[in-house]
Amino acid sequence: MNKELSNKSVAGFSKLSKRGKLKWIVNNFFKDPEHVMKELSSYWFKDENDQKIIDGLSENTISNFVLPYSVAPNFVINDIEYAIPMVIEESSVVAAASNAAKYWSTRGGFKARVISTIKEGCIYFMWPGDFKQLTLHLSDLDAKIRLASADITANMETRGGGILKIEFIDMNDEEPGFKKLNIQFDTCNSMGANFINSVLENAAIVLKQWFEFHKLQAEGQDNFEIIMSILTNYTPQCLVEAYVECPIDQLTDISGLDPVSFADRFYKAVRIANVDVSRATTHNKGIFNGIDAVVIATGNDYRAIEACGHAYAAKSGQYRSLSNCTLDNGIFKFSITVPLALGTVGGLTTLHPMAKRSLELLGNPSAKELMMIVAATGLAQNFGAVRSLVTTGIQKGHMRMHLQNMLWQMKVTPEENLAVNDHFADKTISYAGVRDYLEEMRNRPTLIKD
Repeated sequence: MNKELSNKSVAGFSKLSKRGKLKWIVNNFFKDPEHVMKELSSYWFKDENDQKIIDGLSENTISNFVLPYSVAPNFVINDIEYAIPMVIEESSVVAAASNAAKYWSTRGGFKARVISTIKEGCIYFMWPGDFKQLTLHLSDLDAKIRLASADITANMETRGGGILKIEFIDMNDEEPGFKKLNIQFDTCNSMGANFINSVLENAAIVLKQWFEFHKLQAEGQDNFEIIMSILTNYTPQCLVEAYVECPIDQLTDISGLDPVSFADRFYKAVRIANVDVSRATTHNKGIFNGIDAVVIATGNDYRAIEACGHAYAAKSGQYRSLSNCTLDNGIFKFSITVPLALGTVGGLTTLHPMAKRSLELLGNPSAKELMMIVAATGLAQNFGAVRSLVTTGIQKGHMRMHLQNMLWQMKVTPEENLAVNDHFADKTISYAGVRDYLEEMRNRPTLIKD
């Protein structure tokens, strides 16, 4: 065996102390172990209790990965003023959301409403029998599942949630013999993943007993087999809508365009995202720039939110824009309808210290209120991006925000920083252009005398 490769394999890594894990990693994978050890340990929290919380969120932790925690002010949502916490590494996202929020704050602000909050879980099983036999005794199964799950659902029911509906769904056309038991839930202010999965696994035991009791395995139909029990992150009935609207003639202060021209170009840009998947993908990615940043800041599951949102965007059979624009009777309306399964209690929202601060910043919202806040932020981000695309172009503002990052990489002095910013104030910014100008300036120091 190659000695170099064998040195990078380890037994019992998870049992090592945190410092032991870090020491093994730096010694086997880095050229300067001592420096990397010091660097990665420098990101640990000074407060040991806070660090224990973060370490407990994952496995084999050796350090903390830091992202900027930003705030987008001037949001008015349902006539309530908010400063929105956003965790994202791209400064132009926060800037765009903030600018859009301020723009609409004087035009009625954002309006939002929760359409529904239903979440679902599924028990998938194989059974080649007649689907109608399953539905004959469904009410009995429904009662048995609710009774057997009472100890799990009791607390949720006191908060107004719990199991809503139980039904069989025939998947035989997609795969012979495939069927599922679908259970709908209301999880109130929690995202509810663990709650749903606990109920489902309990219900799977009941389902097997129910099959045996009603002798549905008779007459050669004895190959009933439960495959798995799991919640679904596709929650098309956990929906929220957010929108902005105003008379078209109030769409003022738009670079280079009068209100009517801007409204027309904006409408066409959104329509393109509704008919062309190439544009829809990037269009929706921009929406999730805003959504994800708030979801992460509040300790929610952005991977589940994105997976569901993209699936929802393709519900018609073609992937389309999540936002829509109308120009009716002289009124500009820009809206979004998006599934958002969020929680404000339990999980990271309770454990993560910054997630708790984010929720406090937002006024400790309910899950429904957070759904509206997140949807409005996604819409604001989308408005800012589309506005740039149909006016000045996306790169002018985007690269302006990235200029400082370039200068950090190039290790400029304060004097050079000022000179470069001044030089590119009215010019197109590119990495090569900034690098070349900086080299020229350094070769001619008289350029930055003052």
